Amino acid sequence: MLKSKIRKKILKIREIRNKGKIDIKFVKIFNLLRSLCNVNKKIIGGYYPINFEVDDLEILKQFEKKKIKIALPIVKNNFKMQFVKCSLNEPFNINRFGIPEPNEGKIVYPDILLIPLVAFDKKLNRLGYGAGFYDRAIMLLKKKKNLITIGLGFDFQEVNLIPVSKYDQKLDFIVTNKKIFK
Repeated sequence: MLKSKIRKKILKIREIRNKGKIDIKFVKIFNLLRSLCNVNKKIIGGYYPINFEVDDLEILKQFEKKKIKIALPIVKNNFKMQFVKCSLNEPFNINRFGIPEPNEGKIVYPDILLIPLVAFDKKLNRLGYGAGFYDRAIMLLKKKKNLITIGLGFDFQEVNLIPVSKYDQKLDFIVTNKKIFK
């Protein structure tokens, strides 16, 4: 119950506060990743923003300009996602949730995953929409390779404590418009 109350409250706040005017600078993400790995040899997984989420498409475009491979998710049955190598210049399909996604293509396993969130806490716990798509994806990807997870949010999405279950996946970093949480 507490998760749904937090979700409802923060979603309302996010809709009011983020009308496309708040963003996270590419250089902030790029410098963080450069300090961790050779980002030029990695695949960056992102998302297509909906419901006033942080717009990561500008960040992904900058990675693409630097010739870094990007991937976006395709939603599958059973609350699962697969990431498909793509270009933001290619046409997208609209899935059953109304979210644009790449046409079927080469399935890849990102090394770095940019993740939307509804709310977060200082312990790097993330609250999403409640279906567990990203928790499942993170678990699967971590079985395949070392994965760096970066939640993208706004400073006003921080709450004192996110209740967690055994299925919830803690993030490695959360980057907001004001701060990087490690």
